[in-house]
Amino acid sequence: MEKRLITVGKYLAKYLRHSPEKLGLTLQPGGWVPVDDLLAAAAKHGFPISDDELIECVETNEKRRFSFDATGDMIRANQGHSVEVDLQLEERVPPELLYHGTVERFLTSILATGLNKAKRHHVHLSKDVETATKVGARRGRPIILKVAAGKMHRDGHTFLCSTNGVWLTAFVPPDYLSTDP
Repeated sequence: MEKRLITVGKYLAKYLRHSPEKLGLTLQPGGWVPVDDLLAAAAKHGFPISDDELIECVETNEKRRFSFDATGDMIRANQGHSVEVDLQLEERVPPELLYHGTVERFLTSILATGLNKAKRHHVHLSKDVETATKVGARRGRPIILKVAAGKMHRDGHTFLCSTNGVWLTAFVPPDYLSTDP
């Protein structure tokens, strides 16, 4: 069952973050999609998901990538979209330090040009070293960057915090990054 939930989670990430139109879905403001529409589209495209699987995937996903609205009738990916979407997140004051996990092969470039959002809407930052380490470890031996988020905010950079606690910003200039332990 755990393997199936991982597959369902990857499926949801693909279609709620990157290509909803391929299932005939349209993200509503906030990135929401009616649960019934998602389940019907998934079944139509040969990947049926039961209500119970969907609920378990949302509730047990370690990274809390997805959420239901208060009614349980709508679902969304909390962040990480490559398609245009307004997640309706409010600007927040970040902690003094945030963290970003990466790997050595990207380090020289990041320290020279900063953290860029690439194809996503935001740069993703973690509130603790443990989470950043898990993120960086997906691509190899992790390197943890400290982000002087408090200073960035005081200097005029905007920060948002997603429902699952991932801090988001448009860009982190190299002057706000360090690799100090």
